Amino acid sequence: MAKNQIIELRKLSQKYAYTSIQMHETIARKAGFSGTDHKYLGFFLQKGKLTAGELAELSGLTTGAVTGLIDRFEKKSLVKRQADSVDRRKVFIVPDSSKIISILEPFYKVFQDETDNLIASFTTNEIAVIETYLSKALQLANNTIEKHQ
Repeated sequence: MAKNQIIELRKLSQKYAYTSIQMHETIARKAGFSGTDHKYLGFFLQKGKLTAGELAELSGLTTGAVTGLIDRFEKKSLVKRQADSVDRRKVFIVPDSSKIISILEPFYKVFQDETDNLIASFTTNEIAVIETYLSKALQLANNTIEKHQ
């Protein structure tokens, strides 16, 4: 691949990342959240109940910042703190997934449907190339995160 093709692909990738940030900021404000808070709700939707430490590890936030985040979510009745039945020192943060989905789905439904249609427009081989690129790009990003922690 020519150097200029690599540069153009990198620019396109950066533009996608920046546009994604703008989209999520816009949706977050419309849904009544800060740009990052609504993304952290996604961790709960993907993982279910988490400890504050697990959320800190997933998000990269400090434990103090996670406490503030949980407090904000709890105030909106999106999560609740629940003591572990075995070890009462351990506290799980349990999401109200149906409430979270009901708040966010109206903003994402059309985008998700159109994304599904876009993906379906590619051949199996093209999808494999996209998956390979995204997997390797994620690994590079994760390596960079680990290197700088």
